[in-house]
Amino acid sequence: MAKVYTKEELNSFSRETLMAVILSMQDQISQLNTNMERLIEQIADANNKRYGRSSEKLETISGQMELELIFNEAEALTETLYVVEPAEEDVIQPRHRKSKGKREADLKDLPVEVISHTLSEEKLRDVFGTDGWKQLPDEIYKRVRVQPAVYTVEEHHVAVYAGRDNQTIIRADRPKDLLRNSLLTPSLAASIMNAKYVNGLPLYRISQEFLRNDIHISRQVMANWMIQCADRYLGILYDRLHRELYQFHVLQADETPVMVTKDGRPVNSKSYMWIYRTGKSYTDTPIILYEYQRTRKADHPEEFLKDFKGIVVCDGYSAYRKLDRENPDIVFAGCWSHARRRFAEALKALPKAVQKNAKETIAYEAVSRIAAIYHLDNQMEGQPAKARKMYRQTNIRPLVEAFFAWAKEIQSKNQLSRGKTLDGINYCINQEASLKAFLEDGDIPMDNNATESALRSFCLHKHTWKLIDSLDGANASAIIYSITETAKANNLNPFRYLEHVLTVLKDHHLPFLVLSVYRTLFITADKNKKRFAMMTAKRLCFSYPPGFSTLKSKSQQLPFSIFPSYNPAPFISITCLYQNAESFIILCWFL
Repeated sequence: MAKVYTKEELNSFSRETLMAVILSMQDQISQLNTNMERLIEQIADANNKRYGRSSEKLETISGQMELELIFNEAEALTETLYVVEPAEEDVIQPRHRKSKGKREADLKDLPVEVISHTLSEEKLRDVFGTDGWKQLPDEIYKRVRVQPAVYTVEEHHVAVYAGRDNQTIIRADRPKDLLRNSLLTPSLAASIMNAKYVNGLPLYRISQEFLRNDIHISRQVMANWMIQCADRYLGILYDRLHRELYQFHVLQADETPVMVTKDGRPVNSKSYMWIYRTGKSYTDTPIILYEYQRTRKADHPEEFLKDFKGIVVCDGYSAYRKLDRENPDIVFAGCWSHARRRFAEALKALPKAVQKNAKETIAYEAVSRIAAIYHLDNQMEGQPAKARKMYRQTNIRPLVEAFFAWAKEIQSKNQLSRGKTLDGINYCINQEASLKAFLEDGDIPMDNNATESALRSFCLHKHTWKLIDSLDGANASAIIYSITETAKANNLNPFRYLEHVLTVLKDHHLPFLVLSVYRTLFITADKNKKRFAMMTAKRLCFSYPPGFSTLKSKSQQLPFSIFPSYNPAPFISITCLYQNAESFIILCWFL
């Protein structure tokens, strides 16, 4: 706090002392003004994040700027953007009439119940006379009827037979239970998973909906079902997807915080849900995987990507940078959306009195330059990777080089005070190498927006269920979210897909102990858990040596793919899954 002088003290000061006091006060006032401007920007930024639009488009950053851009549309769109002249066929397009049969196309996969409406013979005779009519083709209109969830109790009657001459008793084969001595069926499990992990309903609301239909299932029971199904059945599918992820050349990664109450740490400790997905350009068989971790350390992506060789698109978080330095097989590509975000936030935080001069700001210039790069790159969307790379090298590289030359010039002038704009300039310069990576490979997207979109469901859902109760629940959630998001990305119905997967795996599942040991040995990074799993595996193999031969005979009868026949994305082989398990058993046998 600055010292306050009295009149007597000031009168006693010499000329030099007074000048020093005034200069010191000027410095303090300048610092206070800088801090005040920064606080105003932070408050405006916080208000925009809470109440404003999330769009980062140049023309919608703020209301005043939007009006300014409306009246200066030509200048705004052509000042910095490289405009590509359209082809004649793009300009002169024939007017297409409204396509017929859209309703039929929308309803083609639904079952049809034909309801006939006819007139009686008496009515027809009154109008036409006896035999004075003929029937024309029916008028047909369609309506959609919804039948709420119908619950049916499966009562299995297993025939029992006894010999007349001896005490031999045999029983008919009964279907295997999803969980031993549980009323859970694949359809019921899929319904709960779909409600919670696809539609974002907390378990207590699902329990209330069951009660309205006179079904009493507590949320504790449902939570236990989810954990067991994820661990016993969906977990091995998750591991297979994890291995298949390595077959792609470009991956994308991100993370988001989550609250887990019973994880052995103080209350309100922050945990993280990490997400990894195939690159945006791989549209045929995308894979999306979640992974729960208690921290945000670099060890987690290092372990998850330990067998991956290729490119990972991510933001500028230091954990990825550390892995980039230490792993020569992985190249990290930056996200231009993160680079643009700081400048967009600076523009949104401008006071209304200054917004009319927004075009004169460095933030506006940065957003405009990045918009030009995006504009050109979007011209090649959907094109082969080789063509995109050539186009980027020829047309986009000059804009990128010009952007970084401009940013370095702004930084060298040292004219910016602390704030969003300076943060954006420093971020871009620090991430220059990773932000330029997309120029060298046509499969690399400019940003990580596809991963953030895959995280959107989880982020929306956690605002409804607030937190996860236990570590087992967090791991189960990661597995089930992975399966449902991957199913959605492959245009599968999540409920039908989960029901199909659980039905198939229920009839061919390995002993639970084998699955647990297998996943612990080959998936977990905890050395103590692996040591315990190896000891368990030895005991299992020596106490039950015929196990692997039994498994081998079963695996030969398994269906090749667990994907439904209506989807052409067979990248998961159950046979392969069980062959891996057999190899594990055989490996332990020789240890």
